[in-house]
Amino acid sequence: MPENEPWEYSLYIPNDLRAVTISRRTLRLVLTMHGLIRLVDVAELLATELVSNAVRHTKGPAALRIRWSPPGTLRIGAWDADPEPPEPPARFEGVTELEEGRGLALVRACADVWGWHPLARQGNRGKYVWAELSAA
Repeated sequence: MPENEPWEYSLYIPNDLRAVTISRRTLRLVLTMHGLIRLVDVAELLATELVSNAVRHTKGPAALRIRWSPPGTLRIGAWDADPEPPEPPARFEGVTELEEGRGLALVRACADVWGWHPLARQGNRGKYVWAELSAA
């Protein structure tokens, strides 16, 4: 599939910390197969932080979504069943020495843009936290 056509993948995961590794490896495979290996390192970091937050801070299932939009935007997002907004990220300089609590600060520092929005579907509520990378 050429890079000038949109595509999207979704991986539904249980509330299990092993899902973070599975999500990261799935992302690497998808990007490699689509010829976007140059984005893998930063994309893996973003996916790890987003999925880790979804699994650690909620009790329900979660999902990883990977979307390519021509001419060159990769969006990585994590859905979870908790409708509460994520904690605003601290400035990256203020969290570099911490063991935990750096996730969204890393996302903010590494992504071109990021955000979140609440979701409601078929009576289920939750949120979607996403980050975008430009391939340009």
